[in-house]
Amino acid sequence: MANFDQELDASGLNCPLPILRAKKALAAMDAGQVLHIIATDPGAVKDFQAFSKQTGNELMEHKEEGGKFYFLIKKG
Repeated sequence: MANFDQELDASGLNCPLPILRAKKALAAMDAGQVLHIIATDPGAVKDFQAFSKQTGNELMEHKEEGGKFYFLIKKG
């Protein structure tokens, strides 16, 4: 995965907590900065895709590895 400015470990949290934590983290970041999120909730993939479209933040990349989901979101 690409470089990122901040990391959020939302492992073990279920919807909507990963989204809420990401929203709070992004609010404290500058435009153009990248947030790396680690989640274990399988619903997080659809949640972060919808979140990105609704908020104007770019979902740059996402992948699943070893039962964990990784996301890179660039603040818009």
